[in-house]
This record gives sequence, C-alpha cells and structure tokens, in this order.
Amino acid sequence: MTGTPASPDWRTEARATLVLSLPIVFTNLSQMALALTETALLGHLGTEALAGGMLAVSLYFALLAPGLGLAFAAAPLQAQVRGAGRLVGGAGRGWVRGMRRATRSALWAVGLALLPSWLLLWQTEAVLRALGQDPVLAALAQEYARAAMFGMPGFCAFVVLRGFLAAMERPAGAMWISLAAVVLNLPIAWALIFPAGLGVAGAGLALSLANWGMVIATLVLIRRDRVFRRFHLLGRAWRPQPARMREVFVVGLPIAAAMLLEIGVFSAAALAMGWFGATAVAAHAIAIQTASATFMVPMGIGQAATARVGLAAGARDAAAAARAGWVAIGLGATFMAAMAVMLVTMSPVIAWVFLNPADATAAEVAALGATLLMVAGFFQLGDGIQVVTAGALRGLKDTRVPMLFAALGYWGIGLPFGLFVAHVGGLGPMGVWVGLGVGLAIVAVLMLRRWRAVSRRELG
Repeated sequence: MTGTPASPDWRTEARATLVLSLPIVFTNLSQMALALTETALLGHLGTEALAGGMLAVSLYFALLAPGLGLAFAAAPLQAQVRGAGRLVGGAGRGWVRGMRRATRSALWAVGLALLPSWLLLWQTEAVLRALGQDPVLAALAQEYARAAMFGMPGFCAFVVLRGFLAAMERPAGAMWISLAAVVLNLPIAWALIFPAGLGVAGAGLALSLANWGMVIATLVLIRRDRVFRRFHLLGRAWRPQPARMREVFVVGLPIAAAMLLEIGVFSAAALAMGWFGATAVAAHAIAIQTASATFMVPMGIGQAATARVGLAAGARDAAAAARAGWVAIGLGATFMAAMAVMLVTMSPVIAWVFLNPADATAAEVAALGATLLMVAGFFQLGDGIQVVTAGALRGLKDTRVPMLFAALGYWGIGLPFGLFVAHVGGLGPMGVWVGLGVGLAIVAVLMLRRWRAVSRRELG
C-alpha cells in the first residue's frame, strides 16, 4: 500500500469519499427522518400508540433484512463492473450490459426474498403475542405492519437503484428524492393519523406511499438522464439472469444474514423491553430512533466505501482500494465520536422532542429515555466503526466472515449479557442497552482486524 496519511493521495481520497458519501448520508438521514417523523407523531397520539408502533417497526425491519441485504449486494457488483469497464476504456457495451444485469438480478432476488417476510408480517399480532407481548400493543402493531409491509419492495428497489447511482458516482439525485419524500411524508402522515382517523395504520400507510414514491421518482430520473438512459435498467426485466442472480445471492445472503443479526438483536431488545411494560418500550423507541439517526451517517460513509473500494478493486488498483477503506473508517469514527458527546450531554432535551407533555406518562418515559440515550452515546464509536468497515469489506465482496462476527458479537455475547444484567443484575431496561453496547464494541474490533488482514493479503 502506497502513500501516508499526510500524502496528497490520502487527502484526495478523503475529499472523494466525502463528495460521494454526503449525498448518500443525506439520503439515509431522510430515510430515517421518515421513521422519526412517524415516531414523533405516534408519540403525540399516546404512549400505547408509540409502543405498538415501535414493536411493529422492530418486526418490520427484522423481516426487511433479507430483501435489504440482497439490495445492498447490488452496490459492490455494480461498482466492480464499472471499475472493470474503466480498466478497458469504460465505453464498451460489456460493462453497460453488466450494470444492467446486476441491477435487474438484484431486483429479482429482492422480490423473492420478501415473500416469506410478507407472510409473517400479515400475522404480526399472533407473532407478537406468541413472544409474550401485551395483546393491546400487539393489535396496534399489526395495524401498522399490515399497512407498511406493502412498501417493502419499493424501499428495497430504491436501495438497488441508489447503488447504481453511487456506482456511477452521481448519488445526488437519490438524495433530493429522499428529501422530497420526507417533506411530503409529514403532512400526509399527519393527515392519515389524525384527521383521517387511521391512527397507527395511517403511519404505516404513509411509509408505504413514501417508499413507492421514491422508487418511481428514481426511475423517472434515470429514464430522463441522457447518460443513464442508455443502460435500459428495466429492459427485459421479466427475464431473470440465473448466473447473475446466483452471484447476488452469494454476495447478498451473508449481508442479509449480518443485517438480520444486527437488526434482529435490536428487535429482540424491543421485545425484551415489552416485558418491562409500555413505558420501557416507548423509552426504547426514543433511544433507538435517535441512535439510528446518528447511525445513518457512518452507514452512508460505509456505502461510499463499498463503491470506492469496489471501483478500485475492479480496476485492480490495490493501493487505492486499501486507502479508500482506511479513509472511510477514519471519517466514520470521527463523526461518531462527536455524536457520542452530543447524546451524553443532551439526552433529556432529545427525549422530550418525542413526547406530548400533556400525556400522564410522559415524564416517566422521558426520564428512562434520557438514561437509554446516555448509554447509546457510549457505543456510538463502536457502531460507526463496525458499519463503515463492513462497507469497505463489501467492496471486496468479503461478506461471510463479517456475518459470523455479527452472530458472535450480537447474539453470542451482547444480547445474553444484556438480558443477564437487566434481570439478574437488576439494571432493568438499561441493562438491555448495556448489552447492545458491548456487542457492538466486540463486532467493531473484529471487523477492524478483518479489514487489516484482508487489505494486507488481497490488496498488498
């Protein structure tokens, strides 16, 4: 690997990563803003509505993981195809066709992966009651889930198309579409929840409408752009490519499994909060939505790292690929260190943003929510490092070992430890979050070691 942290190459890489990642970050933040908006609106509907919506969202994202993981697999495939195209001049029909096939195959794979998720989400109430959740909250959760589930294919398709734009190093269009969706979603969600009287179901319906609106707008953008139009991304979309689909599954299933393990552990934490009552679930909703919002930034940097590392690897530039990964990790760690300070020092203020002061239980929820936010502050750095490093590894199509790290850190150590200190150690809801922090820290260390080993071995 050439260059030093002070060399122009490193500074150039940092600028390139920021230019690519900032639109992706804003896209991610706007996606999170959709959930944050609806969480805040449900919080003003009442504690039970907030708790029921939180349970639904936890199950929704856990069951979204298979499709989302395969959608994320499109990005390294698209980036490496374009990188190889650059190697041979970049204007041949081969790489254009390869980009189209990678995109189309990812869409097919996503559609197949979401079918079982739909079946489970339709039975949300039965699933949650079988897991020991309050019947009232389970019924509310089903109202949300049945309305939101129809937007899942739209969201995953948007991620696939966003990966195409990132591989083409023009992600700004997806950012503006996402920001427009947030602006439009607020009045639509409010109208469906309150004046229309749909309550929790209205929030789920608004999310579905926003997801399909984004994918339709992105397709229009691609169709009207002179450069993108020639790819004919949906040309002969009814004809799957078995070989390409196999590659999507080979790369994407470990990503999906790792995402399911990570999302699943937070979903399991939400279910564990349900054993402590509606107040604990509502406080958990505040903390998880806030932590998820800060997480969107390093996640975007990690997605940029996938593209940057993949482009360099496809062009067989080992030094540039290694440099891209390390620069992205440094940027993600720096941001999350700042977020740690913010969450620790401003947790009470943040908690009250989600609550209606007139609610009789608001003070209790705010106090517990502030405590959980402080705990979340302490694991921000580990969370940022692990997601950016995972993104860099995806650029090299290295996805299986990170999946095993996620299994060990989240489920083998983090969640069991959290449940132990919550119940046996007497920490209650806070103990569950302590366990989450421990799991994230372990995964971050393992991911860094993996990137160091792989970048030295494969990139020289």
